[in-house]
Amino acid sequence: MRREDFHYDLPPELVAQRPADARDGSRLLRVHPEGPPTIGPFAGILDAFRGGEVLVVNDTRVVPARVRGHKESGGAVEVFIVEPLPEGRVLALVRGKRLRGGAALTLPGGARAVLVERRADGTVELALEGVDALWPWLDAVGEVPLPPYIERAPEASDRGRYQTVFARAPGAVAAPTAGLHFTPVLLDALRARGVDVHTVTLHVGLGTFLPVRADDLDTHVMHSERFSVPPATRAALESGRPVVAVGTTVVRALESHARDPAADRTALFIRPGFDFRVIDGLITNFHLPESTLLMLVSALGGHDRVMGAYRAAVSARLRFFSYGDAMLLRREGARWT
Repeated sequence: MRREDFHYDLPPELVAQRPADARDGSRLLRVHPEGPPTIGPFAGILDAFRGGEVLVVNDTRVVPARVRGHKESGGAVEVFIVEPLPEGRVLALVRGKRLRGGAALTLPGGARAVLVERRADGTVELALEGVDALWPWLDAVGEVPLPPYIERAPEASDRGRYQTVFARAPGAVAAPTAGLHFTPVLLDALRARGVDVHTVTLHVGLGTFLPVRADDLDTHVMHSERFSVPPATRAALESGRPVVAVGTTVVRALESHARDPAADRTALFIRPGFDFRVIDGLITNFHLPESTLLMLVSALGGHDRVMGAYRAAVSARLRFFSYGDAMLLRREGARWT
């Protein structure tokens, strides 16, 4: 398939600029094996579970990764920290006039960064000085990294709402947005129904969001992202029960783990024709046209069915992307019925 096979027309006013008033106050589009999709409140997701399923969420924690600083010459720069590296270095994107190797940046909180290496993918390696611990420093000086289609500055409320209630391990530069709809009350209701809730950690990075520029999907190269699957989740996966992923990041982590249990990074590119070994169902938000995320959802739910569901979502004026509404679908031939 080609990139254009995943295009759809989206009116710009359907891109959610703020979250729903309540976490579980969004809407849910359910894609059925037969017949048209149906739309209801997200809290109605309880009706999709009979008990005995394994629900897997991503417990990564979004860090305020955007930091504003200055070059030694005084010019403004924006540093977007992607992930930590050994020896006090970080992988980052820098917005501003092109920097040369050895260039120094003045950053908030008395910190300083020196450009060590520029990589072919557009990222740079920076050596941080005056930063004892990366995550506390970012918490103190950084901004919430809202995606560019949210056309406003971050607000104080985004610190909480652009974070899942089960966020634990810092390291993501974007939220695993399907998890944003869940509340402790809803999770407890699922457990009371007999659903086992387990976690993985996948630190969302560039690999999830970089656009597909090649028309031929075979030539697209994903960036790798860090992940881990704890022993309790591994045991649950081996139980033979249906596995429902909350978000595309969980799908990539579990399917990567199934192929290499020792792996701690994934560059898996899931698109139609993919052989799923773990996932039976998926709860996910609506994704950008021609994105790798939409390709993953189409692989699981079937290209024609998923693209039809997207057209139905547009027609029903659902809200799209990170702060938008959600959809629920089953893999064809899944254990989950």
